[in-house]
Amino acid sequence: MVADHYHLDIRRGADVTGLRRSAEGFEVVSRRGVFTGSNVVVATGYFDDPNPFDVPGVELPKVHRYYSEPYAYSGMDVAIVGGKNSAVEMALDLYRNGANVTLVHRGSTLSSGVKYWILPDIENRLKAGEIRALFDTQVREINQASIVCRGAHECEIPNDVIFVMIGYLPSTSLLQAVGVEIDPGSKAPVYNVQTMETNIPGMYVAGSIAAGRFNNKIFIENGRTHGKLIIDAITRVH
Repeated sequence: MVADHYHLDIRRGADVTGLRRSAEGFEVVSRRGVFTGSNVVVATGYFDDPNPFDVPGVELPKVHRYYSEPYAYSGMDVAIVGGKNSAVEMALDLYRNGANVTLVHRGSTLSSGVKYWILPDIENRLKAGEIRALFDTQVREINQASIVCRGAHECEIPNDVIFVMIGYLPSTSLLQAVGVEIDPGSKAPVYNVQTMETNIPGMYVAGSIAAGRFNNKIFIENGRTHGKLIIDAITRVH
């Protein structure tokens, strides 16, 4: 295992509840104790807080803001709200596992940020009618057995489950607790792009949390470079 090879000290189940500065640098407060270090990397992703979706019926149990696997929805009428990477990848996954998928997007086309290697796949599925897309359309009401759409498509369609994939905001409370600046526009931490270090020396960010509300700009394929930038920066300091 990689962890064994590099002698990594991994503490499972140690949910972090706080972060504070100390004489040694920082204290990471968790449910399994307090850990100290001269450097801290926050790589908590961006799935903390779903963007608001205020329509009648949103409280129904068939409405989901997160997705794990497709198998429970085979043979069901599934609606996906959104037009970015998460919505597109989910639509393809559900379609290939037997769901009847309808994509509802307020834009006139899929987002320009959809990964280029996925785009031909979803475009071909839409062209073939294997996945239905309602562009320039918004869900206005959610009922037990249907959803009501308004816009370019005024319709009520059968529906068993609906996934609202209109984005998330990362939680920056841990960073703010030690004084990290947050850009008011992007909601992203302020950091040096060459080192990933924030305005607080020794405090780094990695992965999609660095993008704030523009989280489609950082994903696995380009976020994986952050680790080397951080290690190189720490090595130079010490």
